[in-house]
Amino acid sequence: MSTRLGDLVERFGGRLIGNADLSVIGIAPLSDATSSHITFLSNPKLRSQAAKTQAACLILSEKDNEAIGTDYAGARLVADNPYAYFARAAQYFVAQSAPPRVAGIHPTAFVHEAATIASTATIGPHVAIEAGAVIADDCVIDAGCVVGRNAYVGAGTHFHPRVSFLDGCRIGARGIIQSGAVIGADGFGFANEAGAWIKIPQTGAVVIGDDVEIGANTSIDRGALADTVIEDGVKLDNQIQIGHNCRIGEQTAMSPCDGVDRSAIIGKYCTFGGAAMILGHLTIADKVHISSGSLVSRSISEPGQYTGFYPLAKNAEWEKSAVIVRNLPTMREKIRELEKNIKSLGDPTEE
Repeated sequence: MSTRLGDLVERFGGRLIGNADLSVIGIAPLSDATSSHITFLSNPKLRSQAAKTQAACLILSEKDNEAIGTDYAGARLVADNPYAYFARAAQYFVAQSAPPRVAGIHPTAFVHEAATIASTATIGPHVAIEAGAVIADDCVIDAGCVVGRNAYVGAGTHFHPRVSFLDGCRIGARGIIQSGAVIGADGFGFANEAGAWIKIPQTGAVVIGDDVEIGANTSIDRGALADTVIEDGVKLDNQIQIGHNCRIGEQTAMSPCDGVDRSAIIGKYCTFGGAAMILGHLTIADKVHISSGSLVSRSISEPGQYTGFYPLAKNAEWEKSAVIVRNLPTMREKIRELEKNIKSLGDPTEE
């Protein structure tokens, strides 16, 4: 299905340079775009490639538009944030081409008589929805999902196949949970007595806000007594572990294979690179950015970039230390040479 450039501007804003009636069928990369596509430039290093693209229209910033000049002959859509504009436009094109959704409950699904399913929701094959669960308007629960007792799924939320959303858990509107995610499994809570482990019942739940996305095979444990909380706008990538009674602040984003131990409190607008590890019972301030592979072993009270395994330090301090460590072999040789020279001078007290 084609879309006029003028329609995109009416929907998402921006300044169009070119023919508003020109139609495109979708978005493509700079190198692959044809005269039927729109493309985008968000990295100034790719200006030369953007100037040669065959796309019908190029989304770019005012600065890049001036830099490219007349090298690119197609239409231009100037936006404050080309990458965000691309994301919104891509969502629009995907929605335009998606097959129509049919509301209703598949005949192979099990829905407990005490569950509440909105008439506009879509329940796929072999789904199990337990007593007291509520599925709100326009939800999509794909094949093989489990929605536990007294769970709540907010309007417009989409569970991809094989999501386990267990007893008492709640998620707000417009959430996306990818396949294989487990929300609300027991937290890892045990007391030790004479060398034996005694299980602590996990009686809390997981409470998730609006506009949250949770990646494939990610696990979020229910709280031991109080709830585990994921605030509005949080984005969790694949294969992340969130321990019981954690709290993740709004708009925080975490990369694949991150691990957050129990009762950690993470602030708002934080980012975590892949394979970052956060120990339990720590507090991390708002706007903290953790580099990939870092171990957070103490609380962080100031915003900034932090990097390292041990010890964790502010990124600038860590970079200085890294330079020193890299130069240690050379420094060692120089020290050895100095020691030899000192020895060759002899002991002045012997004169």
